[in-house]
Formats: sequence, C-alpha cells, structure tokens
Amino acid sequence: MTAKYIFVTGGVVSSLGKGIASSSIGKILEARGFKVSLVKCDPYINVDPGTMNPFQHGEVYVTDDGAETDLDLGHYERFTNAKLGKNNNITTGKVYFSVITRERRGDYLGKTVQVVPHITDEIKNSIKRVSSAGSPDIIIVEIGGTVGDIESLPFLEAIRQLKQEMGSESAINIHVTLVPYIRSAEEIKTKPTQHSVGKLREIGIQPEILLCRCEKPIDQDVKQKIALFCNVREGAVIEALDVKSIYEVPLMFAKDGLDDLILDYFKLDSKKGELKEWRQKVVEIIKNPKHSCRIAVVGKYIMLQDAYKSIYEALIHGGIANDARVEIVKVDSEDVSAHNVRNLMSGIDGILVPGGFGYRGIEGKINAIEFARKEKVPYFGICLGMQTAVIEFARNACGLKRANSTEFNSKTPYPVISLLEEQKKVKIKGASMRLGAYPAKIVANTRAHQAYKKDLIWERHRHRYEFNKKYKNLMEKKGMRISGISPNGMLAEIVELKDHPWFVAVQFHPEFKSKPDRSHPLFREFIRASLRKK
Repeated sequence: MTAKYIFVTGGVVSSLGKGIASSSIGKILEARGFKVSLVKCDPYINVDPGTMNPFQHGEVYVTDDGAETDLDLGHYERFTNAKLGKNNNITTGKVYFSVITRERRGDYLGKTVQVVPHITDEIKNSIKRVSSAGSPDIIIVEIGGTVGDIESLPFLEAIRQLKQEMGSESAINIHVTLVPYIRSAEEIKTKPTQHSVGKLREIGIQPEILLCRCEKPIDQDVKQKIALFCNVREGAVIEALDVKSIYEVPLMFAKDGLDDLILDYFKLDSKKGELKEWRQKVVEIIKNPKHSCRIAVVGKYIMLQDAYKSIYEALIHGGIANDARVEIVKVDSEDVSAHNVRNLMSGIDGILVPGGFGYRGIEGKINAIEFARKEKVPYFGICLGMQTAVIEFARNACGLKRANSTEFNSKTPYPVISLLEEQKKVKIKGASMRLGAYPAKIVANTRAHQAYKKDLIWERHRHRYEFNKKYKNLMEKKGMRISGISPNGMLAEIVELKDHPWFVAVQFHPEFKSKPDRSHPLFREFIRASLRKK
C-alpha cells in the first residue's frame, strides 16, 4: 500500500515530549502489525548537530550509516524496530544547503529561488524519500520546535501542502499541547491549548487528534470543551498524563484507543494490538524490581539531562535485564579529585565514564577510574571513557607518569592516545570523524566475549582519537588486555583488565543500540557485575 503519514507538532511550550509521543505511536502501530518509520524535522540552520555543544543541544545520536542526528532518533529506535539513517533527520541547514547547491549549479536558471515553492518542495521531497527506504506502511514525521516559532514555518507549510496533496485518508495531524493545572485555583486550564490550535489553524493546519500533556486526569467536561473550541472529535482529545517511566506511554496511548483512532482515520484494518510482553518484560520490572544498585556516571556535561540521554536509558535497560532498579548518581568530573574521590564514590556499586571532547574535567575522570581500578569497583568506559582508562593505566600501572592523549597535550612524551592517521589532514569539522557502524573481532575467553557471545560485532563510532598500538605490548604485560580489535588488526576497540571483577572500556558507543526489551549485552553485564559487587 502507499505509505500513510502522521505529522506530529507541538504547542504552548517546548519539551512537551513530542519525541516520546511519536515513538509511542510507532510502538502501538507496530503492535497492530504495521511497519513504521520516523522522521525528525529540526528547524536549526546547522546541517546536523555534530558540531553543537551538548549543553545547547543534548547528545548527538549516531546511526549505522554514520549520520549525526537529533537525540529523538534514539527514542525512535529504542521504542520501535525502525532502522533509521541520514534521511530520517531533516534540518533547515540540510534543506537550504541542498537548494543553494542546486542554484549555484544552475538548476534554477531564470527563476527566483524562494521559500515557497523551492524550500518547501525540498522539505516535501526529503520526507517522501523515507518511504522509498524499507517500504514502511506508516511514516511518523515530528516537527521540532513550537507552533509560532519563525524557524519552523517552512516545515509547517510543507506538511500543510503534503496533506492537501495526499488527502485526508493518507495524512493526519496530531498536535501535542499543554493543559496546565493551576494549583492555587485547583483548576485545569484549556486556554493555552485553544490558542495553540488556533495558531496552527491560522497557517492552514487542522489537527485531527490532540495529545494533551497534563499532570492531573482531564474529566469529560474539559475534553468536550477542548473538542468544541479546537474543532476535533470529542474522542480525539487524548490525555497524555505524566508517568514515572517513559516506557509506560505506549500502554497509556493503547488504553485510550489512540491506535484505533489513527487507523480509523486511515480506514485501515489490522490485527488486535498486543503489548503484553512490553508490559511484563519492561514496565512491570521498572515499577517492581527485585534488586537495586547505584551507578556513578562521571561526566563533563552532567548539568544537562539530555547530554547523556542514551547512556541513562541504556543503564535502565541493563537494570531491566537484571530485574533491578538502577539509581544513577551524576558526578561532575570537574568536582572529582584524588582527595575526595573516595567520599564521592561512597556507596557506589559501579562507575561509568561516558564520551566527550576537550580537556575540561579529564583529570577528574582519571581519578574516578583509578579508584575503580584499585578498589575493584565495576567500571565501564565509553569512547572518551576508554581513552581516559588507557591514560590512567599508563600513568599509574605502567609508570608512564606524563602519559596523555594528543587531544589534551600534543607534546606528551607518551601519546598513548593519538589522532587517527586519516584525521591528521582534516580541516572541515562537520561529519568528518570516524562515524557509524564498524566491525570488531572479539577475543575468546574475555569479558567482552562472555557478554556478546559472538566472534564479530558491529558497533557505532563517533571519535577522532585512538589507542596508540605502540604501547600495546607494555600495557598487556602490565595486565590490560585488548579484547576487541578491528578486523585489520590496527585499531583497539575494547580493552579490559585481567585481575579485576569487571573493568571493560570500549571505543564505540554501545548505548545507541540498546533497547528496553533488548538490553545491550555490555550494559547488561555491567549492571550484573555491579549487583554482584553490592
């Protein structure tokens, strides 16, 4: 069949959870037997978020094909079976870059290039391109930003045109909006939603369904009022209550019949939805786990929740796989010193050091890693967390006191971490790192092999610096083992310590491939080791 489209917009305020809503809609439609794909449209002028500071944008999510994308694509892949790539994240920067390139090439000779139709046509073509990859039945398109933002207007005009071209049975609009509860008056207020929908209708978009974010249940009278003033069916006003876990949202939407409502608009028949395993193997374990452990995440972007979004979710997944609640203790690496590390790590069952760039906070990470190594606390290093583990081991176990990465000290006498050879001539920063899925061979009888139970794996990368193989023999002699290596034998992908209960560090980003019902094996085993330590 021809792909159907669901356009998801948001109003009143940002951070309403459009990404979680889109992901949950994808989940409940998959449960009905449909193949889904998802697209995020971001209104910023950056071509991609790869050069943005995590404090401004949050984490950069990397796909198998090496695209640096918005973090919402992480939610899409965690909730659904969709395989996403560079075409699933559309930015204003990408759109204008494409149009201007064609203009310079002469494709528009004689024409004035304008937002309408040239920019909107490029947006529409970018959205349609997703339907040719994998032949999805339903494509969910999330428009970033808030209705009323100047930046998102071309995207809203593009989806208005698309819906007009396709017809009401092939495209619908779902608007996520806020229905606040005013505590002093003890009242739920509908006016923000009315204004938001009114703004959307001004530009020619009438939503069929409203997802109303609220902290209190919305009674029938309020739903009737919203439906009347926003020109939607009464049954199309769906409450999106605050929940303790984001993984409850698909169950909440299914209970309220959101999937039936969508399929009714599309006039599609399907099997009955089944989310029993999701409820039993994910949500019930999150709510009532048998065990618990405390994991310290020692990072340099701790102040922003979204900077390590996939890390935090993957830790929760590792807990689900072990029937355990994972309490995440966020530790700013700039606050960690040799003098206070023991106090900061008191009561901690496992330590994780995530990725990052730049020298700030590096010595704090190294102090935390030294503590984990000497005190036999389970340790998991990811990307920069592997590089700092190698630096710590070189300094404190191999006697190379001034060992460092050339990223932090280009004149270090012991460059145990150094720039990739192909990176030395790179001048343009955007999309020029080692990006996307690469293979690695796993050495038998190692922690890594016990976790993966495979001889060859594929994992996603995002980095410029690597383990310097000149120091391989010395480090192996002192007890650090390379347990994962690139097929050509040139690049160390995983290192671990022989005389430690669980000390594993990887150059790639395993958090990007973890799901709540399919925890990544390394996160599963890290949490298992932390529970043993407890």
